[in-house]
Amino acid sequence: MASDFYCDEVFSGKTPVEKVLETGRVLAYHHTRPYWPVHIVVVPKEHVDSLLTVENDLLVELMGVAKEVATTILEEHGAARVLTNLGEYQDSKHLHFHVVSGSEFRVSDSSRS
Repeated sequence: MASDFYCDEVFSGKTPVEKVLETGRVLAYHHTRPYWPVHIVVVPKEHVDSLLTVENDLLVELMGVAKEVATTILEEHGAARVLTNLGEYQDSKHLHFHVVSGSEFRVSDSSRS
């Protein structure tokens, strides 16, 4: 398996994060290098390759956290998006969702995770 930023860095504590919401199996935190003005990552605390391999009960928990985060962003900023990628588009091969608001503002997208 290739390097897993979430397991190797976030869950180990090597990369500190600002938590937004946490359940027993899901963590939502402010992206360490945001691409949008509001950029929250929602990720399972166990390794899951992608949306295609996640078990239904964990998917329900992930979506519940994403929904709660998106609701807050919508209330505070007037809009929210929930995004994930598959295959070649998935930079980190650990399922994660981006809950975001605002126009893109980074000059380089090479720092996305």
